[in-house]
Amino acid sequence: MNITKETKLKELLTEYPWLKDEIVKVNDKFRMLNTPMGKIMLGKADIAEMSKKSGMDADTIISKLTELIRNH
Repeated sequence: MNITKETKLKELLTEYPWLKDEIVKVNDKFRMLNTPMGKIMLGKADIAEMSKKSGMDADTIISKLTELIRNH
């Protein structure tokens, strides 16, 4: 899967279900994805939105997610 700034988080987690538990390694703020509010956000959030919410650069998030997937 090619991850871009427009990639929806839900698409990533459908393709790589284990990533939901591992994504906190990218940024601790992603821990909120396991909350009721986070579950609502899953359907809407893309990498660009994750970047805004976490304060991380989108390209850094993409790089770290790609590395997690490659190493899994």
